Amino acid sequence: MTQRIFVNLPVADLGRAKAFYAAIGFENDPRFTDDRAAAMVLSDTITVMLLTHDVWSTFTQKRRVDARTEAQVLLCISRDERAAVDAMTESAAKAGGRADPGPVQDHGFMYGRSFEDPDGHVWEPMWMRAEAVGTGPMEMSDAR
Repeated sequence: MTQRIFVNLPVADLGRAKAFYAAIGFENDPRFTDDRAAAMVLSDTITVMLLTHDVWSTFTQKRRVDARTEAQVLLCISRDERAAVDAMTESAAKAGGRADPGPVQDHGFMYGRSFEDPDGHVWEPMWMRAEAVGTGPMEMSDAR
């Protein structure tokens, strides 16, 4: 079986979150969606589970942080080309997110931007030139 990742995110407004993720290219899977949670599929291996705060609290005893003021993870996602990084970030801004809460990363061989969803979760779409990936550690300046 192919390994998959399910990213679980707490959201304040499920309808708003579903519309946001649909606007940036995710597709809703109605088999795993109701009025308390929604499965938003990006690829055959990546699904984001949007969970209302009530549902989120059934997954963990830990305090839910406010992603607008605190960060626990930065979700980096590869794109096939540099222009797709810009397109995803710009779509996020148009759909109610915030583009570029962090600096744009342009290292020539690798390019990345970031955006926040309406709940403050940070996503980092990035592109890397395939031939820049070597067999061992490299300095950022070495790959240009």
